[in-house]
Amino acid sequence: MMKRLACTSLLAVLAACGSAPVGPGFYQVERGDTLSKIARSNRQSVQSIVRWNNLTNPDSIEVGQVLRVAPPGGAASASGAVRSASAAPRPAPAESAPASTISLVWPADGTVIRRFNGANSKGIDISAAAGTPVVAAASGTVVYAGNGLRGYGNLLILKHDSEYLSAYAHNRVLLVKEGESVKRGQKIAEMGDTDTDRVMLHFELRYQGRSIDPSQALPPR
Repeated sequence: MMKRLACTSLLAVLAACGSAPVGPGFYQVERGDTLSKIARSNRQSVQSIVRWNNLTNPDSIEVGQVLRVAPPGGAASASGAVRSASAAPRPAPAESAPASTISLVWPADGTVIRRFNGANSKGIDISAAAGTPVVAAASGTVVYAGNGLRGYGNLLILKHDSEYLSAYAHNRVLLVKEGESVKRGQKIAEMGDTDTDRVMLHFELRYQGRSIDPSQALPPR
């Protein structure tokens, strides 16, 4: 069973749960990093990294986000970046989901009362009656199950593969434990109102450490 993570934010927990080696020419953002610091460490200009990663706001990077720090295609830059023939794919922008390698289902029935905006809403909120089943959006492994994060109540985090994580917050009760494997559509919790003022499920989806809009990856309904 995975050791319980002692983190102060959901972002940090998600980044820690989903951390994996990145390919040559890429860098995974750590706590305290700035774009100028990353550019300096990799002997690149801030403008180049902004361009290579299609960043709309250079001052807004997230812990766990994967950034390209060498020119696309592996060509060496004037600053002497190392050539790499095995560079990983460029991360998709936060506003849209990439072509998914996992098949998702909706994590709960109910009404979507808040949508993703990438700023102060990193996921969607689904409202229904207390006790409504919460199911795994895709098969995976439980990497966090607990209530140690202020503001998220009883929280589950599932790791689906090396790129995708999903999070389920405010549950009344958790039905799975850390280290447990779950199947897509399996009941993993019951909707509740822990650490919030109404009954709802807060659901997040992350790709390569970045928040993406869950509704773009979920089937229409």
